Amino acid sequence: MIEIVGLNKSFGDRQILFDIDAKFDTGRVNLIIGQSGQGKSVLTKCIVGLFEPDTGDVLFDGRSFTKMNRLERKELRKEIGMLFQGSALFDFMTVEDNIRFPLTMFSKMTKKEMQERVDFCLDRVNLNGRNKLFPSECSGGMMKRVAIARAIAMNPKYLFCDEPNSGLDPQTSIVIDNLIREITYELDITTVVITHDMNSVIEIGDNINFIHQGRNWWTGDKNSIIKTDNQEIIDFVYASEFMKEIKASMQNQ
Repeated sequence: MIEIVGLNKSFGDRQILFDIDAKFDTGRVNLIIGQSGQGKSVLTKCIVGLFEPDTGDVLFDGRSFTKMNRLERKELRKEIGMLFQGSALFDFMTVEDNIRFPLTMFSKMTKKEMQERVDFCLDRVNLNGRNKLFPSECSGGMMKRVAIARAIAMNPKYLFCDEPNSGLDPQTSIVIDNLIREITYELDITTVVITHDMNSVIEIGDNINFIHQGRNWWTGDKNSIIKTDNQEIIDFVYASEFMKEIKASMQNQ
């Protein structure tokens, strides 16, 4: 579990985050949603240590990240997997080498153990046998799956996914959503997904935190979000045609 307690963050005279409290549960898909410019990215960067909060704390299974020294933070980061918005694969490396990269950098595995782990991760994202492809030979959905395989290579306790469906078609987005959910449940990890995609919210939102004006404005799940009377949530949720159709369907029942 990751717990955020009373977190505040400013840049100069401009305060971005205001007294944020949140819990991200283990074995569940935890979402951070909200309009652009409301503080989602700043919050996420504070959680993983890219930004230092002004006040407050971030606890990883009870361990205070903000109070750790540099070496302690380095060790904790080995427990964190990251799925970046643009996949962030190395173009000059094969699929296999991309997945092996964190193992080479941060593990003490033998070459044989690394190869077994790479093959396991590829199989888990349904890309077995694609080891020698380069990113340029992969579709957008395949690259995203390779990025997921790399993110879980170190068998992380915590997985952060930044807009995992960015640039993907709706059908491929569903595949990625299902894969993230399956991996979360099977590996019993704490998954945090930053997204604007309401399809993802409805499909995999076990625990949803809506960030508005730098505050954790609303917390709930995929069932309660479509029933809430919170006006800011309503404005956000029903901005898409997909959600308008769901709302109309509910009203006609």
